[in-house]
Amino acid sequence: MKIKRNDTVKVILGEYKGKTGKVLKVFPRKSTLIVEGINFQKRHMRARSAEEPGGIVQKEGPVNTSNVMLICPKCREAVRVSLTRLGDKSVRKCKSCSEMID
Repeated sequence: MKIKRNDTVKVILGEYKGKTGKVLKVFPRKSTLIVEGINFQKRHMRARSAEEPGGIVQKEGPVNTSNVMLICPKCREAVRVSLTRLGDKSVRKCKSCSEMID
């Protein structure tokens, strides 16, 4: 995957188009990720005890990786990313400024 946890991404499609956020979780097999403050979903929870009251809880839902672009830390723009080999490990590289991201 070209997007990892703690990366800053920009949403390019959907209801939250144009918003940015930090990646909280990545699910490579489903090609989805959870972004902070993006794609809120409501869930009705039953009260479990006196300390945990019931109600409507909002939390972030998964977003497909094709709907987000990585924000380059150097040029501060939403960019495409290429994977290049550097010795025995692969490194992510910005397509516009050719800066190493990892």
